[in-house]
Amino acid sequence: MTIIAAADGSALGNPGPAGWAWYVNDFCWAAGGWEHATNNQGELKAVLELFRATAHLDDDLLVLCDSQYVINSVTKWMRGWKAKGWRKADGKPVLNLELLQEIDAELVGRRYRFEWVKGHANHPLNEAADSRARAVSEAFQRGKPIQAGPGWVRTGDDTAAPRTAPTRRAATATAPVATASSRPNHPELFSFGTKADPGADTVRTDAAGHTISLALSQDEHARLSDRAGRLGITAEELLRTLI
Repeated sequence: MTIIAAADGSALGNPGPAGWAWYVNDFCWAAGGWEHATNNQGELKAVLELFRATAHLDDDLLVLCDSQYVINSVTKWMRGWKAKGWRKADGKPVLNLELLQEIDAELVGRRYRFEWVKGHANHPLNEAADSRARAVSEAFQRGKPIQAGPGWVRTGDDTAAPRTAPTRRAATATAPVATASSRPNHPELFSFGTKADPGADTVRTDAAGHTISLALSQDEHARLSDRAGRLGITAEELLRTLI
């Protein structure tokens, strides 16, 4: 299975109050930040925390990112920087060295790839990560508690208790598996119950021997298929990202 997640950063003033966030779905995401940092630091931190949150898994990881700097740093430049003692071609020290070295350590043994997405172009996962990162930067700016998110949540994973992080110099979060009562509704994707539309499609997914049937109206099915198509995955794969 491939985990599809967006990672994004935000900095008001750049540098200034800053935030980072990674996002899989509405009950699987995390955010944090600093009182003062750059946008690039937020972008790198989001990727780092995503790799850390999924380190216990054997799944492939697809990272959706709107930062060419982050993608090129990880996939193109890092090997050369390391060979030169973490210096650039001109001999100057690499910026954001600590974050890059931490990411480099997390990549060992991982199966991953990056995909560039245009920022602020209504990509659903990118927009979700961006809004959460910006909310953290705004919270630091106003001296208010940040919304750190539930962290990595998927049935069967070992997780810790949720928390709302205070406005300190940096913050991350983990959380328990969400229960049915704590999971938000996703009306844009599907709805439960009996549909009056006799032409409604029924989607069945199996997990641990259990079958879940969702009756979708034609409009709901079209929206589900459209969103899955924009992500380059099947409707079933999109639904499985919610598990």
